[in-house]
Amino acid sequence: MKESRAKELKAPKELAELARPSIFQIKPYVPGKPIEEVQRELGLADVIKLASNENPLGPAPAAIEALKEHAPGVSLYPDGASFALRKALAAHLGIDPEFLIIGNGSDEILKLLAEAFLSPQDEAIISSTTFGEYAYASHLMGARIVTVPTREYTYDLEAMAQAVTPKTRIIFVCNPNNPTGTYVNGNAVEMFMRRIPEEVIVIFDEAYYEYVEAEDFPATLEYVKEGRNVLVLRTFSKIYGLAGLRVGYGIGRPELIDLISRVREPFNVNLLAQKAAVAALGDAGHVRRSRETNHAGKQFLSQRLADMGFNPLPSQANFLFVDVRTDAQQLFKAMLKQGVIVRSGEIFGEPAFIRVTIGAPPQNERFIQALTVCLGKENE
Repeated sequence: MKESRAKELKAPKELAELARPSIFQIKPYVPGKPIEEVQRELGLADVIKLASNENPLGPAPAAIEALKEHAPGVSLYPDGASFALRKALAAHLGIDPEFLIIGNGSDEILKLLAEAFLSPQDEAIISSTTFGEYAYASHLMGARIVTVPTREYTYDLEAMAQAVTPKTRIIFVCNPNNPTGTYVNGNAVEMFMRRIPEEVIVIFDEAYYEYVEAEDFPATLEYVKEGRNVLVLRTFSKIYGLAGLRVGYGIGRPELIDLISRVREPFNVNLLAQKAAVAALGDAGHVRRSRETNHAGKQFLSQRLADMGFNPLPSQANFLFVDVRTDAQQLFKAMLKQGVIVRSGEIFGEPAFIRVTIGAPPQNERFIQALTVCLGKENE
């Protein structure tokens, strides 16, 4: 086993033997392919990226102005407590700042949570076909992962509740789910929470919360206010258009936030990220336009894909997960040659699916054109 680890790492045997065994369970995260890389590899000048669920409208104009205004201050360390951002978020959410932790993206908060609460003797429950960082954070701390299959590509909360044992420490719920776009409603979550022991921490990852249109989406902050061991994660990377600055936040009862904060690095969120996030939060017009663009784009893509004989899963997010009934990895490569970057479902365990971010109208049109060419449907 140790020799195979060394070979996998391409490192000397003695170096592999020094590493913690749990890290060999980690599958490195595969990000969406950058535009620059595709341009460089394929010699293409015009490339669009619809792979990472970024906002096609870009950042809020107010955020750009904040970046310009505060750029001269980057010689100084940022506020390690993110005081101004926590204050702004608290007012926005109707809670006290003590209920908030700010992270270098919500990914960092997932890692902090695992560092604070998971040990090798613990179990973490995740779903199949979901965001890979839950498994990463759990494997990092050597915890045992219990994977519960989805039901019709939706989280099976009933089965997840049944999977709880005395060793269960954390349950991860991505809602809406990435990559499927499906969601669990308020009634399902309420039934689920009634069955979860008080000592188990439930994570509701709501990265796409601002895009949700369903009226029965769960009000998870109520569980936080009730004092349950619940952490709600949200982000500035999606609808606020600040993915490149990496700002996420967690909402939980102060006692939970305090424990997670004990393993947080000082100055973990940079100065410009904090300033831009405060400005973006106050730019309601940009959020409204982003929602409208996403709604129209989702209708357009869903109809065009249906016309082509495909039925994307119903989505409450800013992307669609589509069974293209072919090798998604090969389709992904073919789409690259057309200058369109999508996400292959292979990394999610769904090799016949692709995930496509809903873009601005010209991007959506181009995606459909490229897909038509790559699937040989241009003459049908």
